[in-house]
Amino acid sequence: MMDANQLDTGAVAAWMAETLPGFEGPLTAEKFAGGQSNPTYLLKTPARDYVLRRKPPGTLLKSAHAVDREFRVQSALAGTDVPVARMFALCDDDSVIGSMFYIMERVEGRNFDDPRLEGLSNQDRGAVFDQMNKVLAAIHSVDIGAVGLSDYGPEGNYFERQVGRWTKQYRASETEVVPDMDALIDWLAGNIPADDGRRTLVHGDYRLDNMLFHPDRIEVAAVLDWELSTIGHPYADLAGMIMQWQMPPGKEGRGLAGVDRAALGIPSDGAFIAAYCKRMGIEKIDRFGFYLAFCFFRMGAILQGVKKRALDGNASDPKRGAKMGAYVPMFAAAGLKASKHG
Repeated sequence: MMDANQLDTGAVAAWMAETLPGFEGPLTAEKFAGGQSNPTYLLKTPARDYVLRRKPPGTLLKSAHAVDREFRVQSALAGTDVPVARMFALCDDDSVIGSMFYIMERVEGRNFDDPRLEGLSNQDRGAVFDQMNKVLAAIHSVDIGAVGLSDYGPEGNYFERQVGRWTKQYRASETEVVPDMDALIDWLAGNIPADDGRRTLVHGDYRLDNMLFHPDRIEVAAVLDWELSTIGHPYADLAGMIMQWQMPPGKEGRGLAGVDRAALGIPSDGAFIAAYCKRMGIEKIDRFGFYLAFCFFRMGAILQGVKKRALDGNASDPKRGAKMGAYVPMFAAAGLKASKHG
């Protein structure tokens, strides 16, 4: 945690007093460290804690930082098999604190940012990965019509629109020429699979560090950071997890490259994909290399946006933002490599 910045706690408290039944101050705020997109704060009152997520200040890309979508999707998932925090209220009046924000419950739990899960037993490591697999299947099994999310994303070929969207986002944030990124964009545009009709809720950034686990048992307590969620193709989420594990281990990569997974009780990529397919009633996934290449491209585009915001002074953590932006060429090269494998 670090000190709250750019948050008018007086204005927030006044708004909450008018909006949330039973709210009583005084209110203090602490900004969660890290994170590059929507600044997030722990709000403390004598009676209970809350969490506030807001759009960052400054000029933003049109479709980025959609905290209203985060609020909507998590509200819709209440009561489903997908664990999410309880949503309390959305403020779409920018005049209150300068940007849109929402208030949700604080979920007590453990957060793991390293998939090697040091400190856990092999049995518990395996259980964590199985929980991630189970919840991913639950997200993709949500009846989007029953929960009111049928219009949460456009109809049509998800990957076609996503490649188009992130290409535009990347070009809008481009600060220098990255040849591998240009080549990857061209390859993806020319190799989009035909639409197979799969249309589900997708998280968009599904990974270990975007989950809270129950304090005392291996069970997901809440899936966080729904900013990139939409209605789309489920394989994008699955490939996103596999992509993360191709990264170097440690605080920066947070991956599993070179790790002896069997010795740690961690499933292989193939075993994780097979378990997901079994849960979803799928025989196998063809052309997985495309989905993996797409995820490397999208992350590269996201990191380029982080870099641009850092250069413009709009990043939540500018120093870290500039450092993360330096990884764009690495993700582009990894995407091209993935494109050559089925």
